Parts: sequence; structure tokens; C-alpha cells
Amino acid sequence: MRNLKRLVFFIVVVLIVSATVVFMLENQQPVALVFFGWSAPEFSVAVPVILALLLGMAIGPALACLMKLNRKSTPRAPATRQV
Repeated sequence: MRNLKRLVFFIVVVLIVSATVVFMLENQQPVALVFFGWSAPEFSVAVPVILALLLGMAIGPALACLMKLNRKSTPRAPATRQV
């Protein structure tokens, strides 16, 4: 069972990596980004898209973890029953 899980994990990783490589090879057009007057050097379209993806993948779980910690540290008032 453990070997099957490893095989499935390996196949998923290979598919993600190959999809990323194909995406990068298909998007070679240069693009320059300007953000609040700051201008980035020209990269292929794939570089900013993949950087945005990685940034989102880092921020999403970090915010979820902060929300979970905040929920645990906030004391809740006991529920009252009204009759």
C-alpha cells in the first residue's frame, strides 16, 4: 500500500512538473511589468504567472494557519439556552 501511494505521488508530481514545463515553453513572449511606477525587466509571460502562483500557494496556507490560530486563542462565551 505504501508503494502504491508513493507511485501515485510520483506520477502526480511528474504531471505537475511536465505541465509547468509545457506552459513555460508555450509562453515565451516577453512582457514588462509596471507596478506603482516600479518597472520590472522583461521576462517571458510564464515567469510572472508562475511567481504569482507560487506566491498564492504560500499566502493561502499561511492565512489559513493564522485564522486557525486566531480562532483557538479567542475565548468563546458559553452558549445560553432560552426557554
